[in-house]
Amino acid sequence: MAYATTVYRLASEWESEQPLAEQFDDFLQDPASAETPAIIFGLFGEHDSSSEPLVAALVAARQRLPKLKGIFLGDIISEENEISWIQQSDVSPLFQAYPALEHFRVRGGSSLTLGRVRHDKLKSLVIETGGLGVDILADVLASTLPALEHLELWLGDENYGWDGAVADLQPLLEGELFPALKHLGLRDSEIADEIAEAIATAPILSRLETLDLSLGTLGDKGAAALLTSPAIKALRKLDLHHHYMSAAMMARISSLGIQVDFSGQEKPDIYKGEENRYVAVSE
Repeated sequence: MAYATTVYRLASEWESEQPLAEQFDDFLQDPASAETPAIIFGLFGEHDSSSEPLVAALVAARQRLPKLKGIFLGDIISEENEISWIQQSDVSPLFQAYPALEHFRVRGGSSLTLGRVRHDKLKSLVIETGGLGVDILADVLASTLPALEHLELWLGDENYGWDGAVADLQPLLEGELFPALKHLGLRDSEIADEIAEAIATAPILSRLETLDLSLGTLGDKGAAALLTSPAIKALRKLDLHHHYMSAAMMARISSLGIQVDFSGQEKPDIYKGEENRYVAVSE
C-alpha cells in the first residue's frame, strides 16, 4: 500500500456497528500507515455521533503518524448528514499533538471548539459551517499562525448559528494578522454585500492573491464597492460564484481584467414585495 503518496479517507456506514475511531485503529495496525501524509475522515457514525472519540484517537496516535500533515475532519455530504447536524467537538488538542500539521479542514460548527491556536507550520485552515459562531471566529482571529497562507471561513446564516457582524471581522481586515496570508475566503455569507463593502477599502486586500466571497448573497451593492477598489484589480483571482448580481453588473465585473468566477447566478425570492436571498449552504 502506497501510504507515502496516498491520502486515505475513512468513514463509517449508517448501519455499521464499528465506530470510526475503531476503524482508524485498524488502519494504524499496518506499519506502513506511519508514512501517510494526510487523512480524510467522513461520517463518524449515526447522525448524532460526535467527532470527540476520533479526536482523542488521533491525539493518542501522534507518535505513530510522524508524517501526517493534513487532516479533514467531517467530509460528510448532505445525503449522510446536514452540515448543521454534524456534531464536532474540541479539536484544539490536534494542533498540539501534530506540530508538523500543515492543512486542517473541518466541516460542521455544532459543538465545535477551536481554541486560540499557536502553530508554526499550519498553512491552511478551513472551517465549513452553515452558521459560524462569533466565538469560533474570535478564536481564529486570536490565533498565532505565522505560516498561514490560506484561510477559509464559511460564515453562513443566522438561523443556523451565524451571530456576528462585519465589525467582528475587522481585526482580520486590518491586515496585521497572519503575515503569510495569500488566500482569504469569507464564504457562504448572508452579509456578503456588507463584507464586500468593508473589504474593498481594507488594508488586507493589498496582500492577497485570491479573494473568495462565493456561496453567499452578494448582489450589485457589494459588487459595486469591489469595482471602486484599485486593490481588487491586482488580485490573481476573484471568486464570486453563487451570487445575486445583475447581468449588467456581471459585465462590469468582467472588465476588471482579472480572473473572476461569477457562475451560478441566483434570483431572489420575492414575497409580499420583499426580496429574499439565500446562502448556498445553511442547514
